[in-house]
Amino acid sequence: MKILFVGDLYGKPGRRAAAELVPNLIERREIDLCVVNGENVAGGFGITENLARKIKSYGAHVITLGNHVWDRKDTIPFIVKSKDILRPANFPPGVGGAGSCVVISRKGYPAGVVSLQGRTHMRDLDCPFRVGQQIVHELRRQTPVILVDFHAEATSEKVAFAHYLDGQVSAVIGTHTHVQTSDERVLSGGTAFITDVGMTGPQDSVIGARKAEAIQRFLTQMSVRLEVATGDVQLCAVVIDVDEATGRARGIERLRIPYAGDVSGPDDDKDE
Repeated sequence: MKILFVGDLYGKPGRRAAAELVPNLIERREIDLCVVNGENVAGGFGITENLARKIKSYGAHVITLGNHVWDRKDTIPFIVKSKDILRPANFPPGVGGAGSCVVISRKGYPAGVVSLQGRTHMRDLDCPFRVGQQIVHELRRQTPVILVDFHAEATSEKVAFAHYLDGQVSAVIGTHTHVQTSDERVLSGGTAFITDVGMTGPQDSVIGARKAEAIQRFLTQMSVRLEVATGDVQLCAVVIDVDEATGRARGIERLRIPYAGDVSGPDDDKDE
């Protein structure tokens, strides 16, 4: 089974790049399952119902989210009722929405997808290690193929988490920091891992935002509205080759693909 995981779509540039490049990748690389992180797709913060449907139209089976999951208040009811748009599973009990799901790949194989959020330098949610272990135990009753999006700040937490679940899941893909790392590998137990898959969006930026406003925020320590940058748009992703019978990863390939399309104009999701 070939799994394509596309890193955090950032605003209009990320949407445009994904719209053009993801369908081509799915066909050219014979992708069976596509997962996209969409927590920054609406102007850099959160997701809307309209944009979630657009991401699905690109070929995504599952959309994962992260710490910006609840930023768009009018989208909360949509997220809560969705089965394949995943908020971090380690929110406290009683929080609506799905943190994991099982979907059927293009070739008919079941695959589990889990969204979890780290706690180091982030909101203090329930323990992702313990919650993740419990969910994986339940999912393995349905399928050995399981991918985890671990949305976390600290490299050490991501690496520790991947080793904690090594041999129990097919892949642990780090997201959130928007800077693609070059440490992709298959761990000794058969779990594919990368510390951060990177961001699909403008690389000539401060993790997606225009440089001037981001620098001003650091210089003044004042609240400054961050605007989406537009320069050097690239799609960052990984392709994971998984044995669907055992769930063990056979390989992981890191992708970084330039996008030369037009991303100018206002970032209004109504015209997307």
